[in-house]
Amino acid sequence: MPNPHDPALLAKAETLVDALPYMQRYAGRTFVVKYGGHAMGDPELAHDFAQDVVLLKAVGINPVVVHGGGPQIGAMLKKAGIESQFVDGLRVTDKATAEVAEMVLSGAINKEIVSWIAKAGGRAMGISGKDGNMVTARKVRRTRKDPESLIEQVIDLGFVGEPDRIDVSVIETISAAGMIPVIAPIAPGTDGETYNVNADTMAGAIAAALGAARLFLLTDVHGVLDKQGNLLTDLRPADIERLHKDGTISGGMIPKLETCIHAVKAGCEAAVVLDGRVSHAMLLEIFTQEGAGTLIRAG
Repeated sequence: MPNPHDPALLAKAETLVDALPYMQRYAGRTFVVKYGGHAMGDPELAHDFAQDVVLLKAVGINPVVVHGGGPQIGAMLKKAGIESQFVDGLRVTDKATAEVAEMVLSGAINKEIVSWIAKAGGRAMGISGKDGNMVTARKVRRTRKDPESLIEQVIDLGFVGEPDRIDVSVIETISAAGMIPVIAPIAPGTDGETYNVNADTMAGAIAAALGAARLFLLTDVHGVLDKQGNLLTDLRPADIERLHKDGTISGGMIPKLETCIHAVKAGCEAAVVLDGRVSHAMLLEIFTQEGAGTLIRAG
């Protein structure tokens, strides 16, 4: 029989008690989680992630998972002998590349995440933006200045899209049935074509449409860091603009934070950038006062 005075057991009980106010606060609310990066390729971290979302569902929170898969797409393209082209860091997606992206994202990766959640004791349903006409995409259009002439040039990225319209009824139906939606960032366009959508962008648009309590972007960094390498825990859009101008925020963090700003201005209560390589980072962010990442709120 366990000793009720065992400090380790008492610490576990205190942890649950400390988490109680947060469980009560978020019960019945929706969290949208963008899952990707190195955490996706690490079996131990994948197991921890699956446990996290199953726990959220068990305490009355409705997690919605949106996943990426860039490295896996790249590996499959290489295996198929299809050469990838990039413009300003964005993959140019021709017809053959789009077909491979859909196969990898909606097929292998999506069902693998569903399987992880099942192993952790949860129930998940894998879908893409195509299912139930959940997401309608529009073709992404980008421009850049020619470095010599300084003339604006239109960049054609092929079958790369961004969400134009979202019908959340499919997601809400799955959640209401006690399951966790796992969404691949593939969506049809009004032109009948299939578009590959950036997973961060898809997650942000879905979080806004659902009026989610939180959007979590799991990344390969601790969050937003200042120039001394310290974690910035609480930011507003004006702070992000200032940090961008002085060079504190750069590279791949810029589009992630733009996604967060768009989401919180369009209906999501707050967004969090946190390190998906840290075991149970999401639970630490949600259920502790200290948190574990960078929180972005409107205002």
